[in-house]
Amino acid sequence: MKKIRVLVVDDSALVRSLLSEIINRQTDMECIGAANDPLMAREMIRELNPDVLTLDIEMPRMDGLDFLGRLMRLRPMPVVMISTLTERGAEVTMKALELGAVDFVSKPRIGLVGGLSELSNQIVDKVRVAAKANVRRASLLVFEGPSSQEGTDLVRLASAMGMRFSTEKLIFIGASTGGTEAIKEILVRLPADFPAVLVTQHMPPGFTKTFAARLNGLSRLAVQEAVNGERILPGHAYIAPGGMQFCIDRSGANYLAIVKDAEPVNRHKPSVEVLFKSAARVVGRNACGVLLTGMGNDGALALREMKDAGSYNYVQDEASSIVFGMPREAIAHGAADEVLPPAEIAQALILRVKSNPDRYRI
Repeated sequence: MKKIRVLVVDDSALVRSLLSEIINRQTDMECIGAANDPLMAREMIRELNPDVLTLDIEMPRMDGLDFLGRLMRLRPMPVVMISTLTERGAEVTMKALELGAVDFVSKPRIGLVGGLSELSNQIVDKVRVAAKANVRRASLLVFEGPSSQEGTDLVRLASAMGMRFSTEKLIFIGASTGGTEAIKEILVRLPADFPAVLVTQHMPPGFTKTFAARLNGLSRLAVQEAVNGERILPGHAYIAPGGMQFCIDRSGANYLAIVKDAEPVNRHKPSVEVLFKSAARVVGRNACGVLLTGMGNDGALALREMKDAGSYNYVQDEASSIVFGMPREAIAHGAADEVLPPAEIAQALILRVKSNPDRYRI
């Protein structure tokens, strides 16, 4: 079996040593080198041609983000960021994902040796996922937000058609690896009066609030972390808080967000399955399901439950997915009504959830 060849880039000799040890303990991967700054890493990439790069953000001689941006333009390759769990660390990590990093691991600020050792399973899992990731699109221009001509044209089209959106409809989105950009591609294209959107993205505590804030600055919708007991309103998008489970319930005529500290489902917390199962149970045929890029099968069976309850579902296509695991599983279970890239999913949602008194089913 061909081993995954990993190059570690970090300015800390201790972190380089720990990461190298963690990687070399695996039977399916090996650390082929360790660089203490991006300039050294550049030469080692040319010489060693690694399969995956682990990259620190704060380093001497060249910032990790600057290096990542140049790397993804000139030689796109799978990169797993090693970031610190701070407010600034979360903001920089979101930028790294925008630039094309496949995923990230949060480096503990204290107890470094024990902390990284405890994270070893997460680190090697993400390296394995990154090795299989599709990074071809990472060098393409990233959609920047509602000022784009396409997004403006979609809103003008809706206005010209006199389009009104049903207040009964709800949109449910689930994603994992690569999902932050796919979710953004959808949300920034939706009008301000669109039905409520509920989102579960696999992400640890400390990062989802920053993720929601970045989306709020780009989208016409009001985007925020979900709060337990909060009423779900049109024109809003609600992001599952990291480290919590997120679902929906009903109280009379109102839908409510339920956020609770519960056990992981499919190894995830938040889990897409938890959100989608509640959509099938509570919302039924007034739901639209969207399953995006990610490894594994979280949400695939629950998306089928949504379909059986009457929802209309979209699944991200393989060409645009960073990792096609979750979408592939959903398709295999017969949960997908349409398979599209994120931009086309947004367009399809706009047309599908318009008010139509002659057609109750979405």
